Amino acid sequence: MIAALATLGQSTLGLLAAIGRVCLFAFSVVTHMLRPPFYIREFSQALLNIGFFSLPVVGLTALFTGGALALQIYAGGARFNAEAVVPSIVSIGMVRELGPVLSGLMVAGRVSASIAAELASMKVTEQIDALVTLSSNPLKYLAVPRVLAATLTLPILVAVGDSIGIFGGYLVGVNSLDFNAAGYLKNTVTFLELWDVTSGLIKGAVFGFILSIMGCYHGMNSGRGAQGVGRATINAVVSSSILILAANYLLTSLFFTS
Repeated sequence: MIAALATLGQSTLGLLAAIGRVCLFAFSVVTHMLRPPFYIREFSQALLNIGFFSLPVVGLTALFTGGALALQIYAGGARFNAEAVVPSIVSIGMVRELGPVLSGLMVAGRVSASIAAELASMKVTEQIDALVTLSSNPLKYLAVPRVLAATLTLPILVAVGDSIGIFGGYLVGVNSLDFNAAGYLKNTVTFLELWDVTSGLIKGAVFGFILSIMGCYHGMNSGRGAQGVGRATINAVVSSSILILAANYLLTSLFFTS
């Protein structure tokens, strides 16, 4: 019994220590954002890799999700003679929840893994140690541009994903469910409020910060060798995905609970 409690206590302390290390790492990244030097070239490259190259996967995910959401809502609403709610629920569901969450998860699978693998490989090949030798701060040179770029580009990706997802619902509603095109668009605009869109963009910024922080943290604290690189990549994707879902719940309860 005592051994089981000791194991549980040790695991709890280890978890709390890991949370503390991540929080300290995130705090260090944020503080370094405010102090020169600023690496514009690294930031521009991160904007391209994280933002522009993620557009196809975010767009396709949102398109098919919007179409599937329209079909599901129509099938459920038909049981209560409420098929007319399809446009409003598709638009609200996309901008509040599905757009930010799916964009965050898809970008986490692509970008967080990429960041972790890249930084872990640099650590294994001692490139990070070389930066220290050259009097460059690895945290500021490697982590800050990526975190800042992800935080700024995720809301844009969320906005694009929301638009494409609503368009996917529109295509299904008009072509498959016999909705009037003008009526569908009117219901979408009428029931969609500014705060619905704004809350989704705020979520996108938070998710971008989370996935980039986890990618940088696991990459810069990876073990040695190929096994360490692989473990860092897996941990980055898993931890960022879980934290995105947890943050989504907390933000939703904060934004929409009276």
